[in-house]
Amino acid sequence: MSKEADMKEVELNELEQEKQSINTDTEKNGCVKVKVPEEKEVKFTGLSKEELMKVAGTTGWVRTRWVLLVLFWLGWVGMLAGAVVIIVQAPRCKPIPEMHWWNEGPLYKIADVMNSFENIKGIENKLDSLNQLKVKGLILGPIHTVQEDHLSTLKLTVIDPLFGTEEDLVSLLERAHKKSMSIVLDLTPNYKGMDAWFSKDPTVAEKLKDACAYWLKKGVDGILLFDMSPDDRTSTWQSIHNVVHSNITDGTKKRALILSNRNQSVDHAFQLIMSSGVDLLETTLPNFGMREINAFTTLNSTYSKLAWSLSKQTSGLPTRLYHMLLFTLPGTPVFNRGDEVGLKAGEPPRGIWDLENPAEENNETAKNLRAERTSLRSFFKTLSDLRVKERALLHGEYATLSSTDSSFAFLRLWDQSERFITALNWGNAPVTFQLTAVNLPAEARVRLSTDTENLAVDHTVPLQNLQLEAKQAVLLSFPYTG
Repeated sequence: MSKEADMKEVELNELEQEKQSINTDTEKNGCVKVKVPEEKEVKFTGLSKEELMKVAGTTGWVRTRWVLLVLFWLGWVGMLAGAVVIIVQAPRCKPIPEMHWWNEGPLYKIADVMNSFENIKGIENKLDSLNQLKVKGLILGPIHTVQEDHLSTLKLTVIDPLFGTEEDLVSLLERAHKKSMSIVLDLTPNYKGMDAWFSKDPTVAEKLKDACAYWLKKGVDGILLFDMSPDDRTSTWQSIHNVVHSNITDGTKKRALILSNRNQSVDHAFQLIMSSGVDLLETTLPNFGMREINAFTTLNSTYSKLAWSLSKQTSGLPTRLYHMLLFTLPGTPVFNRGDEVGLKAGEPPRGIWDLENPAEENNETAKNLRAERTSLRSFFKTLSDLRVKERALLHGEYATLSSTDSSFAFLRLWDQSERFITALNWGNAPVTFQLTAVNLPAEARVRLSTDTENLAVDHTVPLQNLQLEAKQAVLLSFPYTG
């Protein structure tokens, strides 16, 4: 056989073997197995530095970057210009007037410290109760030793043993200061007698100056003197004034020299403030009427030096109206012990401090009295809280809105703070107020009311037709609108 024939036979044999192999693999399901080589994973590495620099330098990207840069700076300059416009056009805040501790809340007077359960040590135990009422200053005494109308017994630096000891007073001072409460000592010399100043005996002034220096060194925050005549002020006042205000450095708490002059009109109080140079004038108005209402318009420049109260016996105001008036008029309100619960003249003060934890009582009358006193104290506390935190009530301007012989409405406002309107009707018949002064809104919100049925808290009432029943009062507020 030739070579060519042999080669063809070999090729045919190889082809036949491949066919047999394919038939063997597909004899079960007729499928052909094909081996596909695995694909290698392709990783993206991004552009190289040279490629990036090349792309960044193109005309399109250069223009894009410039546009974004210009937009950024235009936006920044626009925001800056807008802020400047807002600052320039916004109304400037009115500077806060000079304030001292006696302007920051009510003063509380305890003149009679003779009760054994309420001596100096007992008063210290009641500081927590007074602190809850936001009392900023406690006027204490007089508590020094003296026999009625006997100058030789006057010892202004010695505490009467009926009231306690000097150690008791120092302890009271320390605890009161921890509660940010100041203590004022009444050093009226002959407080038990008819003539408070022993007929202007010259030795009294010297004793008084020494006593002021002594008690101030112990930590007392102020000195009160009662019923000093113009002649006495001329000869004595300046020297005492120098003692009280000596050794006071910037930033330290100021000590107060307080003159008490009771049963005087608002006009007289204003004149006394201007002539005496007193830090604070404490006065009790004998009554409240048209004369006093009109006189309050003169106090805007001097209210920070006026501490005042009303005689509850002669004013005839119900307790809640009494509270409302004192807390919302200009000046520092002064309350006597028990005023917060409606204690009547001559009524013993026992029981006015334990309203938070009343003992069990089987007497229905006693229960009702305690419930009423608890309600009065809560009303007092609400007003005191508002007085402390609301600038319009604390040091705001005053304007009369309406006044008659038995009704009164006035406005308190300060700069851009909430405005307040007080309306009172102490008469025996209903009153309709028509409050339409300039810049007053049509309605106002009830903040506190003695008539919870018709004037509920947080309800809005019309100012052009505000109705108050007899012996009722309401405190309203409305926002500053620019």
